[in-house]
Amino acid sequence: MSDRTETGVRAAIEDLMNVAVHGDASGLDRVYHKDMQILMLDISGELARFDKPGFMALMASSVKDTNPDDHKWARFNAVEAVGDQGHVLITRRVPIGEARKVLELSIDLVFEDDRWQVTREVIFARPDPDPIS
Repeated sequence: MSDRTETGVRAAIEDLMNVAVHGDASGLDRVYHKDMQILMLDISGELARFDKPGFMALMASSVKDTNPDDHKWARFNAVEAVGDQGHVLITRRVPIGEARKVLELSIDLVFEDDRWQVTREVIFARPDPDPIS
């Protein structure tokens, strides 16, 4: 993943999605920067903040006892790489609890230690108006 281009940024996010759906803690640790921050806003305006350990725990619990294929839908809206900074705007459809959600994610990455790492995710979660079966 030492590719500093948009291709490398996209590959890092695809790797993140793959390790996340399988609850791979060492994979998440590799992709998430040590100082990573998550801001998650739901449709009611409630804001949740997470650091790396907190979000890794949330990710593990959200995929436990679920089918990994149910978490893989994604549309890349924008992928950018400039120097050692990367950014992805992506739409995801995932099961959360008993319902499917649409997640709009703005993800910042930094190229450090010869790989892209996620430094910040800003997530807007809303109900999926067109659930995927």
